[in-house]
Amino acid sequence: MTKVELNPMVSNASGTSGEIAARFFNRDLSWLDFNYRVLHEAEDSRNPPLERLKFLAIFASNNDEFFMKRMVGLKHQAMLRPTEVGVDGLTHRRQYEFIRRRVDELLQQQDQIWKDQIKPLLHRHGIIIQEASKLSADHAQKAGEYFRQHVYPVLTPLAVDPGHPFPFISNLSLSVGVLLSQPGQIDQLFARVKVPRLFPRWHRMDSNGHSVFVPLESLIESQLGLLFPGMRIHETCRFRVTRNAIVAKDADDAEDLLEEVQEQLRARRFAETVRVEVSAHMSAEMRQYLTDGLEVTGQELYEVPDPVGVSDLMQMAAVPRPDLKLPPWKPVCTPPLTDPDANIFAIIRQGDVLVHHPYEGFSSSVERFLLSAVDDPKVLAIKMTLYRTSGDSPFVAALARAAESGKQVAALVELKARFDEESNIQWAQALESAGVHVVYGMLGLKTHTKIALIVRQEDDGLRSYAHISTGNYNSRTAQLYTDLGIFTCREDICADIVDLFAYLTGRSLKVEYRKLLVAPVNMRRRFLELIDREIQHARDQHPARIIAKMNALEDMEIIEALYRASQAGVDIDLIVRGFCCLKPGVEGLSDRIHVCSIIGRFLEHSRMFWFLNGGQPDVFMGSADWMSRNLSHRVEAATPVETPALARRIEEILNIMLTDRRQAWDLSPQGTWIQRQPLDAATELGTHALLMELAEHRQQSGLTK
Repeated sequence: MTKVELNPMVSNASGTSGEIAARFFNRDLSWLDFNYRVLHEAEDSRNPPLERLKFLAIFASNNDEFFMKRMVGLKHQAMLRPTEVGVDGLTHRRQYEFIRRRVDELLQQQDQIWKDQIKPLLHRHGIIIQEASKLSADHAQKAGEYFRQHVYPVLTPLAVDPGHPFPFISNLSLSVGVLLSQPGQIDQLFARVKVPRLFPRWHRMDSNGHSVFVPLESLIESQLGLLFPGMRIHETCRFRVTRNAIVAKDADDAEDLLEEVQEQLRARRFAETVRVEVSAHMSAEMRQYLTDGLEVTGQELYEVPDPVGVSDLMQMAAVPRPDLKLPPWKPVCTPPLTDPDANIFAIIRQGDVLVHHPYEGFSSSVERFLLSAVDDPKVLAIKMTLYRTSGDSPFVAALARAAESGKQVAALVELKARFDEESNIQWAQALESAGVHVVYGMLGLKTHTKIALIVRQEDDGLRSYAHISTGNYNSRTAQLYTDLGIFTCREDICADIVDLFAYLTGRSLKVEYRKLLVAPVNMRRRFLELIDREIQHARDQHPARIIAKMNALEDMEIIEALYRASQAGVDIDLIVRGFCCLKPGVEGLSDRIHVCSIIGRFLEHSRMFWFLNGGQPDVFMGSADWMSRNLSHRVEAATPVETPALARRIEEILNIMLTDRRQAWDLSPQGTWIQRQPLDAATELGTHALLMELAEHRQQSGLTK
C-alpha cells in the first residue's frame, strides 16, 4: 500500500496542550493533506498523462486558494498571539511554522513530479514544452511572427524610476521583471512587462506529428529587444503575485449589502501581498526591486522552478488528445425522465425523483425542470437560490424571461460567494432589470442552500414542486462535481420550502420545520439528536451505525458527539473529501470511527447522512458539511429521503465508496493517510467508474427508482 506521512507534526503536539491535542487534527494541516492526495493523482502512473497534468494544475490552483484565504490570517496569528494554543494543541507560531514547512515540501514534490515524470512523459507522446530560446530556426521564426502580429501591440512595459513608481500588480497575474540599462551607463533600471491573459499561456506550434508549446512569458523574454530597443538587458525574472482574498471589513453589518460587497471587491484588488512566486536563481538586485516594490519581506518570496503559475497547465491539459485522457463520460438520462416530451411535473407527481450528477444529466433534469416552468402557462411563481452559476448558465436568462411573461419570480443571489462576487452582482442586476425580485443574501449569514420552488395552478388547486440539491445551479461544474438532487411535490417538504423562502426573503423568525433540516435554525440540534438516538440504540444493545459523507469535518460539537457515540458502541463511517479535524481509531475515544477520503476524476461534492435507527434507517441529503460555518453561520437545507427505493440508492452509493480499493484513502490515528490498493482485477475499478457503470445499467434496464 502507498503510505504517506502527511502531518506527523500534529500527532506529536500533545505535549503542548495535553488532552486537547489528542482529540483533534489541525484544520489547515489537514487541508494540506487533502491537497497532497490531489497531487498524488498527478504522480499515479495508473492515470493517463493528460489526466495527471490536470491534477497537477488542480493541486496548484488549490494551493493558490489556500494562500489567498488562509495564509495572511495564520501569519498574523503567529505574530500577534504566538503562544496562544488552538484546539489541536499547537501554538499559533508552531502552526505557522509547520504549515510553511509543509507547503515547501509539497512545492518540491510538485516540481519533481512535473520535471521528472509528467513533462518527459508528454514529450514521449509528442507534446513538447520548450523555451523560446531553444526553438528550431523555423519555429523561432514563426513564434516571432506571432509575437509581432498579436502580442507586441498589446504589451505595455512599465519602467520604474523616480518619476514612475512601481506598478500595481494584480492578483495571480504573471509578469516578467527586467533589469536593464542605457548604453554606457552603470545604473540599472527595473521594468515590468505583464504577461497578458488575452492570449493562451502556451503558444502551440504543430509539425511532424508533434505539438510544441512555448510559454508566452518565454516568448516575451525572447523579444525584449522590440520592447526596449537600444537598451542593454542584464537579467529577467518571472514572478507572480498572490494577494489576500479576505478583506477585514465585515459586509454582514452593512446597510447596503450590494454596495458593501462592491467595495470589498475594490479593496481586494489592493489587498496585502501574501506570496510572490519567482523564478529561481535571480540576483540580489532583482530580489531587492521586488521586495521594495511589492512591499514584502523575503519571507513572502517563494522561489519556484518554471513554469511559474502551474495552475495554467490546465490549458494544456485540454489539448485534444483523447489517447492521453480517460474515456469521455456522457451523462445518462435519469430513467423516470427519459421521455423528453413527457410533462416533467406529471412525472414528479408519480413519485420523488433522485438524480446523481455527473452520472446522470444536469440538462435533462435540473435545466429541464426550471426551463419547463418558464414556458408552462400554468406556472405562477418560480423561486430559486443562486450561489454560484456559470457564465453560460441558462437560468439567468430563463428567470428574466419568466418575469417578463408575468410570472412571479424571486431569486436569492448570494453576493458573498467568495471569488464569484463580481459575476453574481452582474447576474443580480440583470435579473432586477427584467423584473425579478432579487434578494441579496442575508445580513450575518451566507446563503449556501441550493433549492428551487415552482408553484403551479392545476385542476385541483395550487401545487408546489421543489428541487433540493447538494450542488450549485451551475451547468459547467455539474459535469465535474458529484452531487445529488431530489425533485418532489410532497406537501410537507414543499410547505417547508415555501417557509424557507419566506425566511430568506422576508426575514421571518420561523424556528420549526416539518421535515427539512435548516441551518442555522434546527439543523445542528437535529443532527445531534440523531447521533444521540444511535447512542441510545447502542446502550439498549441494538445495532447502531452512522454513515456520513461530506466535504469537510470541523465542528467541535459534532465531533464530540461522534466521540461519545463511538464510546457507547456506535459504528461510524465518515467519508470526508477534504480536511478532517476528527481523530479516528483512538483507543477509548474513537475506536469505532473510521474515516476515508475518495479522490478521483470527479470532485466529490455530495453530502449524505445515514442513521441506522434500529433497522429503520433515516437518510438525509443537503448542502451542509459538518462545519461550524455551515451549521451556525450559513443558511443550509437538508431533506430526508423517505421513499424507500431512493433511500436504498443512497445507501448503495455510500457502500460503493466504503468498499472502494482504487480511489479511497484511510486516515490513521496518527494523521497518516494510507491509500488502499486493489486486491485483484475485480477491485481495480474505483467509485467513479463503478457509478458510471451503475448509471448505464439503470438506464438500460429502465429502472424508475
